[in-house]
Amino acid sequence: MSEPTLLVLNDPAAPCLALLEQLPDQVRIVAGQDAGFLETSVAGAEVVFAGLGAGPLLQELWPRAASLRWVHSLAAGVEGILFPELVESPVILTNARGVFRRSLAEFVIAAAMFFAKDLRRMVRSQQAGEWDPFDIEELHGRTMGIVGYGEIGHAAAERAHALGMQVLALRRRPELCDAAGPVAEAFAPERRLEMISRCDYLVIAAALTPQTRGLIGAAEIAAMKPSAVLINVGRGPVVEEAALVEALSERRIRGAALDVFEVEPLPAGHPFYSLDNVLLSPHCADHTAGWLEMAMQFFIDNFQRYLAGQPLENIVDKRQGY
Repeated sequence: MSEPTLLVLNDPAAPCLALLEQLPDQVRIVAGQDAGFLETSVAGAEVVFAGLGAGPLLQELWPRAASLRWVHSLAAGVEGILFPELVESPVILTNARGVFRRSLAEFVIAAAMFFAKDLRRMVRSQQAGEWDPFDIEELHGRTMGIVGYGEIGHAAAERAHALGMQVLALRRRPELCDAAGPVAEAFAPERRLEMISRCDYLVIAAALTPQTRGLIGAAEIAAMKPSAVLINVGRGPVVEEAALVEALSERRIRGAALDVFEVEPLPAGHPFYSLDNVLLSPHCADHTAGWLEMAMQFFIDNFQRYLAGQPLENIVDKRQGY
């Protein structure tokens, strides 16, 4: 393979792109976010690196990308890049799946602790200068249900299991759960109400696909225990936000911890800002030090596999959407 062209759809000044210097000199790198600038290079590009929000730009360039063999998404979620022409093409799509699993799994546990120990009450009492002892809960013996048992779901399950929680999982193919793993019982999607009704903490870690959009709606939220907490670290539209706001406002569930939303940034005045039973993270639960560099390094390692003719990691099933 001689002088392959890598088209980087990203701000060329982004510090994380400096890691591309690790690639061999034979790789021609063209970076930018302007279709006009990229026009002269797109026809010969074999590989596209799609930065955050680059889906529309890639779709605009697509008709002239005659040599394209592989697209990599900097993000783990690929719903913003899966336009029909890419799905129907033989072009391989990979993503950053798994790169952020540890930090998101830790957020899941932190959110469960936030409610189990009522940390909001502790902070409120401290700020008020009040001595306010009260009873707290253990996570040990509680049940955590995970919707979407991929890399993030599995990492959360391991940590919950280590704390003595019972872990349930909802996944498209429940038979794939390892009997020796952290999941006590796995459920197919059509049994989701049964699983949800047993959960003290319901974790949403599913990718956004046509099948998962609105998967957790009014019926599913109604099936939750009044004492249960919903934690979403997957994609906002997997949960019907209006139904969740209503349930939280009416205290029909204990609370929610949310890192993702239907619209981001969350609009000013949204009910989530004022609800005292919501822990709100502005989609930064995976923003650990060097998170972009970690994602870039994964791509660079994968590019080395590409140059060596080895199988790529994190190939996305474009029809399934993950």
